[in-house]
Amino acid sequence: MAEPVTDLDRPDTGASAAPTTPPPGPRTAAPWLVGGAVTAVLLLLAGRYGNHRDELYFLLCGRHLDWGYVDQGPLVPALARLADTLAPGNLVLLRTPSALIAGAAVVLVAAIAREFGAGRGTQLAAAVLAAAAGVVLAPGHLLSTTTVDLLVWLVAAWCAVRMLRTGDSRWALGIGLVLGAGTLNKLLPGLLAVGLLAGVLIAGPRRLLRDRWVLAGAGAAALLAVPYLAWQATHGFPQLSVASSIAGGDSSYSGRLDAIVLQLLIISPFATPVWIAGLVALLRRPGWAAYRALGCAWLVVFAIVVLAGGKGYYDAPLLLVLTAAGAVVTADWARRGVARARQALLATAAALMVASSAILLLPTLPADRLPGFVVEVNYDAGETIGWPAFADSVAAVHRALPPEERDRAIVLTGNYGEAGALARYGPARGLPRAYSGHNSMAGFGRPADDADVVIVVGWERPDPLRAWFTEVTEAGRVDQRVDVDNDENGGPIFVCRGLRRPWSQIWDSEVSHAS
Repeated sequence: MAEPVTDLDRPDTGASAAPTTPPPGPRTAAPWLVGGAVTAVLLLLAGRYGNHRDELYFLLCGRHLDWGYVDQGPLVPALARLADTLAPGNLVLLRTPSALIAGAAVVLVAAIAREFGAGRGTQLAAAVLAAAAGVVLAPGHLLSTTTVDLLVWLVAAWCAVRMLRTGDSRWALGIGLVLGAGTLNKLLPGLLAVGLLAGVLIAGPRRLLRDRWVLAGAGAAALLAVPYLAWQATHGFPQLSVASSIAGGDSSYSGRLDAIVLQLLIISPFATPVWIAGLVALLRRPGWAAYRALGCAWLVVFAIVVLAGGKGYYDAPLLLVLTAAGAVVTADWARRGVARARQALLATAAALMVASSAILLLPTLPADRLPGFVVEVNYDAGETIGWPAFADSVAAVHRALPPEERDRAIVLTGNYGEAGALARYGPARGLPRAYSGHNSMAGFGRPADDADVVIVVGWERPDPLRAWFTEVTEAGRVDQRVDVDNDENGGPIFVCRGLRRPWSQIWDSEVSHAS
């Protein structure tokens, strides 16, 4: 059967959308107020708890500025370097970019809902949903590559919605520029590009695949990606090894089953029916036929994440696009039938969503009395607590060494967060330099070949260390002085002596793979 021809299939880039596509809703300032409130709340809470392990890593990467790193591009380390130069140790300044991005994400979700025809009240509802969404609040509290990805994907999605509604393919250039710039943060914008292209191939309008503006956008994206891709190429594409490790489950939020479950939680369990309704509407609502590629794009991206074993939040920005669509559908539903009861139900769900997000995703509770269920739900909360006390624990072991060993000892950590914590808090405690083979830390320097007195933290068992040392002794335990279940608290601290082989022989081949 021949494919039906709509205005979107006409070669004229300025063609109007199909007649059944609703016009955009009216403009309103309400989403800007909600977005501003989100930014303000995040800034007020930015100084609570402490640095996240990733932030400590970014600060170290910022000391070694380059066009790329093993697991990321240069953008976030450069932001960390800038903040730490302007105000060393200031968490509020370090996290200000993320707070601004979170507020912008709220406005963008409402803007996407407006493109779908949302009225003022529905745009406000979409903004509130975004404001309380896990994928906005949690990364909005931390300086994170995930936060930058959120902005990149939402801007690109807004451009895509504009292009599909108006038929003006010049928006494709904007998509390409945004996705290309996003590769200076991570390579994940390429996943969105694949999803959008697959969505257009599946649902149309297929003329876009040969449109000159789409080709120009692809060229712009490729050009902007060159610095990071060149760095990866000259270093043997270490990002592939990182991806393989994630697929193997050696990371938080990874695993195929976890990725599926996370789709139901990462916006909010209370909002899951909304984004599901949005997905169904994008795929089946006749008046939204022009947008069908967006629903297909999420299906493709989600399938890739699950099949490749990626982290379950990689596709989360597209869930916000589905939520924007779902807000329109839900508002229509709330005006039909027993409207008052339906509206009361939605108001209750919204209140529960806001309250649960405030408790689980933001540092609103005291760190020394943080309930276990908070860390169980929000792993990253636990990774912002106790780093100064972690450094104290390592310093206690260092002070207990005989004087002749203390002066020549070094520290080896199991991950970049531990190394970053000791780089920040260690000098004031008299600690020597900390080394790690984890991700880009392996390239920031290795110990001197004759460094044979080593304090090791971050290894749960001594067995792997015995391949490198003749003597491995447990000398202490990490005590973060709070009852929090994170990756460090209560872990052993070893003192290792008698290096079996020089570090130059084992660093790249063994230590970096063990970290």
